[in-house]
Amino acid sequence: MKKTFIRLAQSSFALMLTALGTASIATEAALPSTIKIVVPFTTGGSNDIFARAFSEQLSAKLGVNVIVDNKPGAGGVVGAAEVARAKPNGGTLLFSSNSFVTRAAVDTNLPFNHRTSFTPVAMVAQGALLLVVANHTPYKTTEELVRSAGSQQVNYATAGIGSIAHLSTELMNSMAGIQMTHIPYKGISPALTDMVGGRVEALIATPASVGGALRANQIRPIAVTTSTPSPFYPELPSMAQAIPGYSVDVWWGFLAPANTPQPIVDRLNKAISEVAQSPKMKEIFSKEAATPYTMSAKDFGQYMNQELDKWQKVAKERNIKLTD
Repeated sequence: MKKTFIRLAQSSFALMLTALGTASIATEAALPSTIKIVVPFTTGGSNDIFARAFSEQLSAKLGVNVIVDNKPGAGGVVGAAEVARAKPNGGTLLFSSNSFVTRAAVDTNLPFNHRTSFTPVAMVAQGALLLVVANHTPYKTTEELVRSAGSQQVNYATAGIGSIAHLSTELMNSMAGIQMTHIPYKGISPALTDMVGGRVEALIATPASVGGALRANQIRPIAVTTSTPSPFYPELPSMAQAIPGYSVDVWWGFLAPANTPQPIVDRLNKAISEVAQSPKMKEIFSKEAATPYTMSAKDFGQYMNQELDKWQKVAKERNIKLTD
């Protein structure tokens, strides 16, 4: 009788393990056989480079086919709209960056709601922007630039209205109590051309976008936008040393359509976070002067809401609106 009871107990335990294993397999099988990562910009930029590197490693880690689909247009709106309309089954993801929230801060005529049309999945990296000045200027520090802008006209360039560079510089204007004049361009290349040519004095941009001009000593970096110095530019001080409280991070991350089931979000977050910390991704991030930065899906959602609040406030205070 005792042996029979033991055998029954062992059998029940085995059935329980089998059920748990089956449930685990069922959860993993919840992902479609193909996952499409939508990059809302053209090929060759940081979003595209990062997404393609992720697709390769995620394919192996998740055991599914992961592809990248570039859907540029309207400053990222076209690609984001496609993801917002997609089935919430983990099969379509958006890979974006700060532009996801800065666009929303200046454009009220969007085909989706940034707070409710998406499910945050995972942040993957953060980095600093650079404050650079033209070689024809005398500025060696943020303090000198601010002092000059307080007494005379100083022009600053950006790659477009509502970009992270635009809002970051307007935040600087607001916090420092100055009014540099905005000269918007259609892209970073013409902005740099005019800076080198002596027509604009200052610019905030990603390190990669100004890397060529920096290596050629055509422009001069004077600070980073992050609250602490960047490990990639240890010689440069933070802008916060001259403007207390100033802080801007550039970041990248994944989002899914609204109502994506939490088990799928959790599984994707885990896999994406592990890939982000891999040696290969660290090397790729470093080329953009960025480092892995991961958090839970919930924390990423809270972070993005804070970012949107921040830039909406700047846009309202500085009267920045997208007019085209």
